[in-house]
Amino acid sequence: MKALVTWSAALTGLMMILVGSMTPAAIMTLGSDYSPQVLALPSTWQVPALLLCSLVCGANAGVIAAVAYITIGLFQIPVFSNGGDLSYLTTPGFGYLLGFLPSAWISGSLSRPKKMHNVVNLSLCAVAGLITLHICGIINLIIGSLMNRWSDQFPQLLFNYTIFPISSQIALCSGAGILAVILRSLLLIE
Repeated sequence: MKALVTWSAALTGLMMILVGSMTPAAIMTLGSDYSPQVLALPSTWQVPALLLCSLVCGANAGVIAAVAYITIGLFQIPVFSNGGDLSYLTTPGFGYLLGFLPSAWISGSLSRPKKMHNVVNLSLCAVAGLITLHICGIINLIIGSLMNRWSDQFPQLLFNYTIFPISSQIALCSGAGILAVILRSLLLIE
């Protein structure tokens, strides 16, 4: 029965990642006249969806969903930000996709203890997963730059793939933490 729950959670996580990759992120802010305004973020809900799956369903379901997403993108449907297929293996962004695996595992594992069932702790678990994802991506950028695989220089790649999107992704980790608390209480996850 536990395997069925894990696989069902992984399938749900995969759907969340797929939908998240197509959903632009935004936050509500107050304007100068205190009216609500929508501020578009330079990110999608793809990474927070993966982290949310891991926070709610656990490390195993998160890793399975990440493997399924990467496999679909490489062999079936162009769901990655710049399309997909096997040629994506040689792009600077592929290290970040590989980072989905340890990211899901770390955020899911950290969120399991009972003391972690609040917004702050679950948001911090998501941030730990996000940092793991970026470390994997940066390692790929370093290796690729040393091998001269890309025309862009390392500082430009680092800016485009980590420095520019990370602040909005950290903000979205708070959203993932809030949604995780709500979903965990609705699903009676202890």
